[in-house]
Amino acid sequence: QVQLVESGGGSVQAGGSLRLSCTRSGYFASTHCMGWFRQAPGQEREGVAAIDSDGRTAYADSVKGRFTISKDNDKATLYLQMDTLKPDDTAMYYCAANPTNNGRWIGFLDPRRYNYWGQGTQVTVSS
Repeated sequence: QVQLVESGGGSVQAGGSLRLSCTRSGYFASTHCMGWFRQAPGQEREGVAAIDSDGRTAYADSVKGRFTISKDNDKATLYLQMDTLKPDDTAMYYCAANPTNNGRWIGFLDPRRYNYWGQGTQVTVSS
């Protein structure tokens, strides 16, 4: 059974930085993808950044140049480095995984492509 456990959320002032981590367990094929999503109260879940097993990445326009997604295969951990944070970045952040990267016709940042989700970690950015 695939499990995802996020950590690293917290409260920070605008302009600050946070790094989120997501440790995975369970079966992952050599071809897979993982991503970070966020959901603010009253809003739909949106894709923030994603990465596949070949290292290809995708970012939402709203975070390009500020957020960096990366992974450490040896540690089975996914990261999201968030710099120059803004109050609009305030949300619950979720780690997601597609352990076999099926459904490749679905967009990389589309939540429907992912079938495993972590419990979420809160990020709050104050002005």
